[in-house]
Amino acid sequence: MSISRRTARSVRILGVASATAALALGAAGNALACNISEFSAEAKCDGTKGIISVTDVDASGTSAVVSVFLENNGADVQKVGEQEVKGSRAGVTITFAEDWKPNATYRVHVKAGNLVDADIKGNVTAPSTACATESPSPSASETPKPSETPSSPASSGTPSANPSESESSAAPATPGDNAPSPAAGSSNLAETGANSNTPMIAGIAGALVVVGGGAVFFGMRRRGASKSS
Repeated sequence: MSISRRTARSVRILGVASATAALALGAAGNALACNISEFSAEAKCDGTKGIISVTDVDASGTSAVVSVFLENNGADVQKVGEQEVKGSRAGVTITFAEDWKPNATYRVHVKAGNLVDADIKGNVTAPSTACATESPSPSASETPKPSETPSSPASSGTPSANPSESESSAAPATPGDNAPSPAAGSSNLAETGANSNTPMIAGIAGALVVVGGGAVFFGMRRRGASKSS
């Protein structure tokens, strides 16, 4: 039975469509497969601690093993750690605790079944500045101790007057022009005799002495005359 031209043409179109669909499915499958380009790594600080973080954005969620190595002159010096990760379209991040030194270099290797077995392109280089450290708390020996001898409290009473003020207050005030005159008995004029009865008293006493002396003289003379007779 011969095939008509119309049937042959239909078969040809169907074959082309099938091939196109197969290519599209293959491309889609390759797009969903795990790929090394879907991994990234970074050295940074988590507070005061250094870490190496690796992020997987594989939308297929393929399980992968990530290994981190410290590098020196292109050779592995130390294995920092190894962890398993399953990525997502939003991204899944895992961290490795590492007290990295400034400008240190790390190699990050990814192994995901038969799909990926390679290093993340470009080694990870740590920042040139180390993570900030916490300020040390003062030790017990540095803590200032309270003084053993308490300072004496200030006197609550009225402060005493200064000696100079006491002496000056005890000294008698010099009488001014309006001050009362001292008593007559304590006046300096009594010592000199001025403005007093001393001259009159002295004159009367002198007269009495003279009179007394004359009386004695005449008495003795009269007694002698009477003895001679």
